[in-house]
Amino acid sequence: MIEIDARRLECPKPVLLTKEEADKGATEIHVLVDNETAAGNVTRFFESRGYAASRKEAENGIYINGVKSGEAAKGEKPKSTAILFKSDRIGAPSDGLGESLMKAFIGTLPKADVPPAVIALMNEGVKMSLAENSVCDTLKALEAKGVKILVCGTCAKHFGITERVAVGAISNMFEISESVFGAEKPIVLG
Repeated sequence: MIEIDARRLECPKPVLLTKEEADKGATEIHVLVDNETAAGNVTRFFESRGYAASRKEAENGIYINGVKSGEAAKGEKPKSTAILFKSDRIGAPSDGLGESLMKAFIGTLPKADVPPAVIALMNEGVKMSLAENSVCDTLKALEAKGVKILVCGTCAKHFGITERVAVGAISNMFEISESVFGAEKPIVLG
C-alpha cells in the first residue's frame, strides 16, 4: 500500500503524485488531501485508471483510497471533439460583440449531431460556469447530455468564484490537458 500526503499542495500536484504511483503499478494507494477540489480530482483520476475509489473524512483531511479493480472506467475515451475555452468571449474585448459570438457558438453545440465529449474552461472562460452567465444553462444542458464540463480550479480560485461554479467539475491542469489533447479533434477558443 502506498500513502501520499497531498495536503497543502497546489493543483494538479495531488493528481500527479497519485499518477506517478499508479504508473509504477501500485494496486492500492491512499491519498490524504485537505480540500474538496483535490478529493474530486483524485477520485476521478482513480476511476479513469481502473481503481475503485472510496472516501473517508478525518480530522486531518480527506482520505481518498484507490484499489486497482481492473479495467479503466468504461466510456472515458474521448469522442471526436474537445473544446478548451480560454475566455468568456470570442475575440478581443469589445462592446459586447465577443460575448454575443460566444453565446451563439455555445448555443449551437447542443444541436450538433455529435456534441463535443469535453468542454474545458480556463482563464476567464471559467466565468461561463457561473449561474448568472448567459451560457450557463446551455452548458448545463450539454452536461445533461453527457458532455464532460471541466472548470480549471486554479482559475476559479484566482477569480474568487470557486464556491459559485454552477456547472461542471472543478478540475486540474492534468485532467484538462489529458481530456482535451487526448481527443481526436482538440479545439482551443478564446
